[in-house]
Amino acid sequence: MYRPRRSVAVEADKSDTERWLVSYADYMTLLFALFVVLYSMATMEREQFQKLQDTISKVFVEATDKKETGIQGQSVQPDIHPQSDFELYGSGLEEATGPTLLADNAKLEQIDSTKLGSPLAAMQKDINRALRSLVESDLAKVTLDEDWLTIELSSGLLFSSGSASSNSSASAVMTELTAILKQTDNFMRVRGYTDSVPIRTEQFPSNWELSVARAASIVRLLEQLGIAPQRMAIEGYGQYSPFAENSTAQGRSQNRKVVIALSKYAYEPVVVEAPEPVAPDSAAEQVAEEAAQQEQNKIRVIRLPHGGIRITTRPPEPGEEEPPIQQEQ
Repeated sequence: MYRPRRSVAVEADKSDTERWLVSYADYMTLLFALFVVLYSMATMEREQFQKLQDTISKVFVEATDKKETGIQGQSVQPDIHPQSDFELYGSGLEEATGPTLLADNAKLEQIDSTKLGSPLAAMQKDINRALRSLVESDLAKVTLDEDWLTIELSSGLLFSSGSASSNSSASAVMTELTAILKQTDNFMRVRGYTDSVPIRTEQFPSNWELSVARAASIVRLLEQLGIAPQRMAIEGYGQYSPFAENSTAQGRSQNRKVVIALSKYAYEPVVVEAPEPVAPDSAAEQVAEEAAQQEQNKIRVIRLPHGGIRITTRPPEPGEEEPPIQQEQ
């Protein structure tokens, strides 16, 4: 029987189309082996992890039961206790037992108590309302900080150039302020400032005297208007505490001023109790005391060494003599 022979080209094409089966089979075999290995490793790691977990738990439990088994000595952790010899005052909830601190202690060193006066914020509103026109004209400035309410007044508003005598404008301004300050009891500091232009007159040899004299003039004016003098004090800074540069006319104008500073602390009148008179122990002591009093108040005519006389109530000094009293015949 005749069978047709296949050509070489047909056999080659057939072999090429079936070659992928070999690679596919190899790939599937390798994947199967990989999953078998992963499964076996997972099963083994679960058992080993359980053993490891039990071992670590046992170690930590035993460590917590043991105490002071480490190295003895100074710890690496910083000590929470204070390393200073200074005493710590209070915890913030208790009243401090240390020294009393006052605001602006250099200027209020005579204050023994810390009684608070009238609220400074309320006074600031009243003063701004009373001096509104002066504040808008930059002739006055009212500022408030934690401890002081300061009222800055231009010297040109209060005094003539080179003078410390207050004018009518100063009286009007102080009258407005006194109506507010009379209702308070806060300490007051009146401070005088000048510019750097030197002054050398018989009354004011330097700017020191001028600044103090202007502050004193305002204090006297406030006292005349009814402010208690015990509340006030005078400070003079001359040209040595400027508010602006003295190189310009505007800066020098800003430095010539009087400042009324109101403290947050109040003035408390000091009551001095008069000592009670001590009764004499006996009648003899009382008689002797009355005789000494009469002798002390006796009018004496003392003859002086150069021939003159002195009429006085004190005893004669050495070198002086009291002429004898002539008896009437």
